[in-house]
Amino acid sequence: MSGSTGVVLMAYGTPRGPEAVEAYYTDIRRGRPPTPEQLADLVHRYEAIGGVSPLAERTEAQRARLQSELDARRPGRFDVGLGLKHAEPTIEAGVAALAGRGVDDVVGLVLAPHWSALSVGQYLERAGAAAFAAGLPFRGVRSWHLEPAYLDFLAGAVMAELGRLPAGTTVVFSAHSLPERILGMGDPYPDQLAGTAAAVAARVELDADRWRVAWQSAGRTPEPWLGPDILTVIEELAAGGADGALVCACGFVADHLEVLYDLDIEARQRAEDAGLAFARTACVNDDRAVLGALAVRVIALAESET
Repeated sequence: MSGSTGVVLMAYGTPRGPEAVEAYYTDIRRGRPPTPEQLADLVHRYEAIGGVSPLAERTEAQRARLQSELDARRPGRFDVGLGLKHAEPTIEAGVAALAGRGVDDVVGLVLAPHWSALSVGQYLERAGAAAFAAGLPFRGVRSWHLEPAYLDFLAGAVMAELGRLPAGTTVVFSAHSLPERILGMGDPYPDQLAGTAAAVAARVELDADRWRVAWQSAGRTPEPWLGPDILTVIEELAAGGADGALVCACGFVADHLEVLYDLDIEARQRAEDAGLAFARTACVNDDRAVLGALAVRVIALAESET
């Protein structure tokens, strides 16, 4: 595709089958193999959601949708490839593939709305280094936590679920926890999550006492991670007299383990044990409006002056 701009669409990645779980976990642990107990726990979680995560399929569907939305707006201009943090094709392989197809430059887009130096920042750093090695200019979309189409999707999902829950239900907006040390770095991640939550709450016209922010899926490391944890918040809601908990996992944009197990199984069980009604809003996945809005952001970045 001579004369085109490459887009490396980046996501976390997932093992494609049970046989790949150990290698995947080892990569997450930066080359340190998990203990037998750690591996067994992760395998159990995958088994509980059917043996394999749908994330690989969802990410490819998002790539295809982004390509379609870009083609509709700039026919023949963009070539979208995947780059995964902990699976194949890696971020570096994704950029190399685009370079091999003759793109003139590369735009990076991460399938995560909120920017942190420890998450989106690392994706963009890796993609930028790979583009530099290939002799290609690189630009990256830093965050899109206040993208109107994304906020509209979340608001619609919240309203759809609230209509099926008790009147005394609290909406809990969640995202993946990160080590607390980001607070000393001035990292915008917590503020961006709060910004998303407040914007959605305003769209749904939720009173201040009807919504909260929580963190989930913290890593199992000795250092402290951002809280409060979603399971703690569920217990607090029950103790405070709430009738239900609706989790809007706005930090995630595709169905995967942290949603299908950590929320749909673990958090749901905690809520039921506490006597709370429980529901979780739908994920973005390959929603046309949201991916179309991200296509517009990619175009604007590609066509901006250097």
